[in-house]
Amino acid sequence: MSKAKTSPSKSGEGISPIELEIIHNALTAAAAEMDVTVWRTSRSTIVRELLDYSTAIFDRDGWNVAQAARIPSHLNSMSYFLTEILARHIPADQWQPDDVVISNDPYCGGQHLPDIVAYKAVFQDGRRIGFVGTLCHHLDVGGSSPGSYGSSATEIFQEGLRIPPVKLFEAGKLIEPIRAIILQNVRQPELLWGDLQSQIASLNVGAVNIERLARKLGEARFERALKQLLDASEAGMRAVISRIPDGTYEFEDKVDDDGITDEPIHIHAKVIVAGEEMTVDLSGCSAQSLGPSNATLASTCSAVFYALMATADVPVPSNAGCYRPVKVIAPPATCVNAQAPAPVVHRIAISHRLVTVLFGALHKAVPQRMPAAYYAVSYVVTFQTIDPKLGRKVLVEIEIGGCGGLSYSDGASAHSFGMHNNANIPMEMIESDMPLTFLGYGLLTDSGGAGRHRGGLGLWREWRIDCPVAQLSTNLDRFKFRPFGLDGGEPAALSALYLTRDGVRQALPSKVTNMMVRTGDIVRLETSGGGGFGDPKAREAALIERDLRHGYVSSQAAAALYGHTAKAAI
Repeated sequence: MSKAKTSPSKSGEGISPIELEIIHNALTAAAAEMDVTVWRTSRSTIVRELLDYSTAIFDRDGWNVAQAARIPSHLNSMSYFLTEILARHIPADQWQPDDVVISNDPYCGGQHLPDIVAYKAVFQDGRRIGFVGTLCHHLDVGGSSPGSYGSSATEIFQEGLRIPPVKLFEAGKLIEPIRAIILQNVRQPELLWGDLQSQIASLNVGAVNIERLARKLGEARFERALKQLLDASEAGMRAVISRIPDGTYEFEDKVDDDGITDEPIHIHAKVIVAGEEMTVDLSGCSAQSLGPSNATLASTCSAVFYALMATADVPVPSNAGCYRPVKVIAPPATCVNAQAPAPVVHRIAISHRLVTVLFGALHKAVPQRMPAAYYAVSYVVTFQTIDPKLGRKVLVEIEIGGCGGLSYSDGASAHSFGMHNNANIPMEMIESDMPLTFLGYGLLTDSGGAGRHRGGLGLWREWRIDCPVAQLSTNLDRFKFRPFGLDGGEPAALSALYLTRDGVRQALPSKVTNMMVRTGDIVRLETSGGGGFGDPKAREAALIERDLRHGYVSSQAAAALYGHTAKAAI
């Protein structure tokens, strides 16, 4: 069985807690400045507006010591990727100043092909003292579908250009053949190269800041500080786990299908808490799928670590030290530890659903802390518009839904949650660049699960095609299995996708690959809300009246689910 790698535990010495906190803030500020650099210099809407990227800082062995507040699924796996590269592909002694190594290979430590990671080693006086890294979800990396997000792939070779760990820059010099190979195989090379240049600029900013901090502290104190930061987070996470009652807690949920067959994918977790350590056994998960709803071990461990950090009852600085008290058991050739050449582009469906399963399991241990299920899927909708004047342009939208209710509050509506942390691409920006028109965008009435604390609402969004022809691809879920409620709460609504053509509306499946649409066609997406928490009959009447006023709940649902009759207008 495969187990998660964890960073080796080593004791630090000699740096006071106050100074250590100052150093931690300096490292976090450096990662945040890298973050801002990507935001200000990137080219594509998926990076610049959707904010689907991450930045982090690593010690000399490749372990994450600080990060910006970006995408959890990236940040918890970037150490995994870097340590894999160092161990199996480009050993540390083969890195020199101003080298930049890139890769997107899920079977070298990555997650899926659109995510290209770039790392740079940081040196002082000729000795390596750390690494900086950036990861961006690129608009397109080739493959059978625009946006590289097709739902019908049966092998990773169909999903796009697969880049092994390779130096894009060597001693500061661009390796032009590598650049040429990449740009020759993608649909919008100017945007990919712009975003990749943005990543390089971010690495340079981070490296300068780390060099400055190390020079100020001295190399020996700098390295001791990084070790102590990792140890402090480990100690904090062990304390968090120790406050969870010992025991074995199990839960299961399902992903609709893999896009090829109609068989559901089972996500089962057994969480074993023993003292200050936790084991997450995923042996009960389904075998890896024929279609692209699979996750590599890096993706799976990222979800486990996120769920544990979300469970924490006190803040713990996020770094690789948090991973040490956790063991992940994920048998090879399962959907949570896919083996090559399985397709993995929709790995986020597995990761999201695993998070909800872990929340459900841990609810049995710490019921007041864990929310009901959120929408738990990245709603990926991809268009390639084909226009005689504008040419071909690719748009990747990643929509969200509602969060689960909690023991003390309603869930947030249309809120990016869980394994991603995406923002909203302004509709005006899309319309100014592409022949698409938005007909509407808003919260979806009755989509949140009923409960003493209601689940958050999902959303609806409509696109009209304004060019002669376009291609539509989707990777969606929650069309069959509703986000569950907890403690007597009701599940949330299902998701849906519709195409209206010549005034006739038809339902589409959740996973569509390269469907041809034309001028005047309208595509409508409806996303799930979050599950409810607690008995709906215990919900305060004033809250139900508020929901009715705001259109969150219809009068029919209020009567059927809450037993509530709206007050007559005075």
